[in-house]
Amino acid sequence: MFGPLARQMWHQIEPVHATVYFSPEAFEEAAKLGYDVVSRWPSYFAWRTAPLGTAGPRLVAATYYSFSPAMIADYVPGIWATAPPEQVLDARLRAMDRTLRTLLGDSASDLKEAAELAVRAAESIEVAHRPLAAANLDLPWPDEPHLALWQAYTVLREHRGDGHLTALQTAGLDACEALVAFASVGAAPVANFAGRGWNSEEWAAAQERLASRGLVNAEGVATEAGQALRDQVERRTDELAAEPWRALGESAAERLAQLNRPLLGAVFESGMLPATSTLGIGKVRVPV
Repeated sequence: MFGPLARQMWHQIEPVHATVYFSPEAFEEAAKLGYDVVSRWPSYFAWRTAPLGTAGPRLVAATYYSFSPAMIADYVPGIWATAPPEQVLDARLRAMDRTLRTLLGDSASDLKEAAELAVRAAESIEVAHRPLAAANLDLPWPDEPHLALWQAYTVLREHRGDGHLTALQTAGLDACEALVAFASVGAAPVANFAGRGWNSEEWAAAQERLASRGLVNAEGVATEAGQALRDQVERRTDELAAEPWRALGESAAERLAQLNRPLLGAVFESGMLPATSTLGIGKVRVPV
């Protein structure tokens, strides 16, 4: 019952959470720490991994899943030689304070009700098998409503992501196969997945493995069975993400979405997010 609501709320919160990886203010804060910001990946790995502490490459590969372990090893644990996790987390909040104030101006402080609802949803989750959600939930809540809101969205976003990995593994898709299968249903052009670090040989091998299972054709396009498997993954992801929205309740979730719309609109109007992402929002059909 709450699976569709979980998907709707993901569409609400994912773009707001993702501003930490793309906003000019976040890149400025990353540069102050000493990170190379010519590419977004050094700061991406720092911002996202810092709640785990000085995580090594295997832990990051386990929690990120679809990134090439070789790519991860290019950045982790090297990011901690630039700045320790505690400094990264402080800078992350500064980055989001500046980002949200740029997006909303004086109205950034008018998010108290939204923050209370989002925090309530975030605090309702069970953390078993949810390492990134749990790590972010262990952080203290900021006093400022706009920062508490963003942090709650981050917990909820990572909660969904942790569950998505469970859905992928249950479907028998390894890390590279997960991306090939996602591309096969038109979630994003294949070229957009290059940022995950898999080389052409690894991609082709994963495509061959899926073809041997009848999941993609020779051109890498999903077969009927491949589309059904992806639908299964999406449905299971929604089901596993439903817990906080079930706890919050449908009317309160709808209220949060209503309060979030000005912020969501400001994010899209800013143009900071990529026009085509690898998330599949708006491209992947909603499973029924």
